Amino acid sequence: MIENKCENRGQHCEDMRAAFEHRATWCYTLINEARKKGLDYDFAREAILACGRFHGDHKYTKTDDLMVFAPEFANQNVVDIFEMEVLRADDKNLDIDFHYCPLVNAWKKLGVPEDEIATLCDIAMDGDRGIISTFPKFRFELGETIAKGDKVCQIRISKTAE
Repeated sequence: MIENKCENRGQHCEDMRAAFEHRATWCYTLINEARKKGLDYDFAREAILACGRFHGDHKYTKTDDLMVFAPEFANQNVVDIFEMEVLRADDKNLDIDFHYCPLVNAWKKLGVPEDEIATLCDIAMDGDRGIISTFPKFRFELGETIAKGDKVCQIRISKTAE
C-alpha cells in the first residue's frame, strides 16, 4: 500500500488537493449547465484538449527525451497530491499509477452518478492527452481508472520508434 504522501507533506499538499477539488467542482457545474442547454460532452473534450496543448507548448521543455519530460510531468507536488507511484521512468517508458484522485473525490461529494464520473474523468484526461500530443515522439495510454472503480489510474507514456 502506498502511504498517503499528502498527509505526510502537510497543509500545503492538503490545500492543493482542495484546489483540485474546487476545479473539479466548477468543471462539473459548467459541463452540467451546458448539457442542460443542449450541448453534449464534445465541447468540454475539445476545450480540455486545447488547454492540455497550451500547457504542453508553454509549461514543458520541448524534448523527445522521456527522462527530461518525466520529472516535469511527475513533479513532487503532483506526486504527493495524487499519491503517484512512478513504476518505470526510462528512455522508452514513463509508467505511473495514481492511488488517489481529488477530482473523483469532488465528483463523489457532489453526488455525480458513477457512470458520469467515468466520463468526466476521461474528459479531464484529455488535458494529459493534449500535453502529450505536443510531443511528436511520445504516445499516451490510459489504462485502469479510479473513476471506473479500479484501485489505481494507470498512465503510460511511451516513446515511439525513431
